[in-house]
Amino acid sequence: MDKEPGPRANFPIRVQPKSSRDQVVGYREGVLQLRVTAPPDKGRANASVVSMLAQALGVAKSRVRIVRGQTSRNKVVTVESLSPEEVRGILEASSG
Repeated sequence: MDKEPGPRANFPIRVQPKSSRDQVVGYREGVLQLRVTAPPDKGRANASVVSMLAQALGVAKSRVRIVRGQTSRNKVVTVESLSPEEVRGILEASSG
């Protein structure tokens, strides 16, 4: 009797490292745009992305993972416990 997993959102993001501030810019052509102050060095930008998304979405950092594109500006992120619609609604409300 396995417990059925809750909702999970997978979505593409584009990250601009070494920005002047951490910011959820919003969606452009279906891709979430993010700016982080951290450099793309030794995973620092990725850690900033996970931390910023977790805080913006109100979930634990352990529920946010980069599943593709660790060394690229274009990444795919998964968020456990939220649906794709919930993620988009929360982020559009906070960045708008």
